[in-house]
Amino acid sequence: MKKKLLGAIAISAVAGLVLAGCGTGRDGGGTDEGEGISEDARIGVALPDRTSENWVLAGDLFVDGLEEAGFEPDVQYAGSNNPVQDQQQQIEAMIQNGAELIVIGAADTAQLSTQLQAAKDAGITVVSYDRLIENSENIDYYIAFDNFEVGVLQGTALLEGLEERFGDEDTWNIELFSGSPDDSNAPVFFDGAMSVLQPKIDDGTLNVVSGQTEIAATATQDWSAENAQERMDNLIQGNYSGGTEVHGVLSPNDTLARAILASASDAGLETPVVTGQDSEVESVRSIMAGDQYSTISKDTRILVADTIDLISTLQAGDEPGDTEALDNGATDIPSILLDPIIVTQENAAEVYADDPNLAPLTED
Repeated sequence: MKKKLLGAIAISAVAGLVLAGCGTGRDGGGTDEGEGISEDARIGVALPDRTSENWVLAGDLFVDGLEEAGFEPDVQYAGSNNPVQDQQQQIEAMIQNGAELIVIGAADTAQLSTQLQAAKDAGITVVSYDRLIENSENIDYYIAFDNFEVGVLQGTALLEGLEERFGDEDTWNIELFSGSPDDSNAPVFFDGAMSVLQPKIDDGTLNVVSGQTEIAATATQDWSAENAQERMDNLIQGNYSGGTEVHGVLSPNDTLARAILASASDAGLETPVVTGQDSEVESVRSIMAGDQYSTISKDTRILVADTIDLISTLQAGDEPGDTEALDNGATDIPSILLDPIIVTQENAAEVYADDPNLAPLTED
């Protein structure tokens, strides 16, 4: 079973979260009813960077929401120069400073085994946030939007956009981009999209002109816009300089989508159908202007609210309901998966109606 979006209820829970502590304490820190998370527990939140507006928003929401819930937040961002080492050190400090639960949005989902073992040894609950940490048994819960479904929606949007803009063509020329190899979400997005696109490639509806259809060839290190634009420049020069049109590009997120569109514009090409993800402000503007075709709404406010709700449930000594098991390579992790929403120019006003930052961008 998938946990459904909580809508306005979850959003208001972040803004004014008052969750009564009724659970147990750890090592005598709470009530005498047994071991658990204290009512005023220190909660570590380790986030991978400040370069994405959604990570910055998540950090702010965690500070406010955890404080409102009665917890003591310790929110840290990894630096841009050496994010993996920074995050490892930050998690180690959270352990030493008495965190009873740590939420981790991993900078690299495969390089935290030492820190996770230390957390386990200290009796600390670990929640993998947004990105599933791989190959470790020391993860208690995972909470994220359904990333395979994100990919399915991106593939679906690409096909719909191609039909809408280039419906008179017998075959549509496309290129494929995927995310950073150190992000466990990247292959999940790609596999979801390819579950929709591969049959159309096989029957000739879609033509990947470059022939680059494997994730190793399509990857974008560090989710870098510069890397994406450089690759798109090379794809255009190598495959589209003789008048061949590129009709569409599968982009896994908004930052890369804008870089791909910039490359196509610089080359003087007709605007291709380009997908995205994250509902970033500049991409929503681009969608409303008719450039980027789609994005995916994964409301950070809801994801943070549901994460804090999970923490409060555990503090109360209860188990979260409505979870499913996801294999992280070492074990099955109890997982709470939220439903993403595809967004195009057609439905943007409806989807973002309650978002104070995005709603004004969709007004006529």
